[in-house]
Amino acid sequence: MCVLLSIKPKYVKEIQTGNKLYEFRKSIFKQETDEILVYESSPTKQIVGKIYIENIIEDTPQQLWDNFNDFAGINYHDFFEYFKGKEKGYAIKIKQFETFSDTINPYEENPNFTPPQSFAYISRILPELEQ
Repeated sequence: MCVLLSIKPKYVKEIQTGNKLYEFRKSIFKQETDEILVYESSPTKQIVGKIYIENIIEDTPQQLWDNFNDFAGINYHDFFEYFKGKEKGYAIKIKQFETFSDTINPYEENPNFTPPQSFAYISRILPELEQ
């Protein structure tokens, strides 16, 4: 099973440069996956690459920050603003990031495509991309 995550362009760049080795989320997938397609949000609006997952860590936001802030690719204020009011969060450890030489326009693949707020299983929104 493959998952699609929507990530802001500034964080995609941090992942590509290796400064961001963890992608943080307030909720996590129920189905097992080891690959994530990355939808770079506006203004790009393209699927630009693939994350290979090493593991996923669940903990309090404070513990996630304490343990991973050196490779978070996000500043303290934005991190805690994102997790505001949450008792737990998830850190997806990035094993490898593959940048696609040809990006994928999801709107061409599915005219009804809507970027996921958190994540979406590929088979539900872009079944033609499921491997």
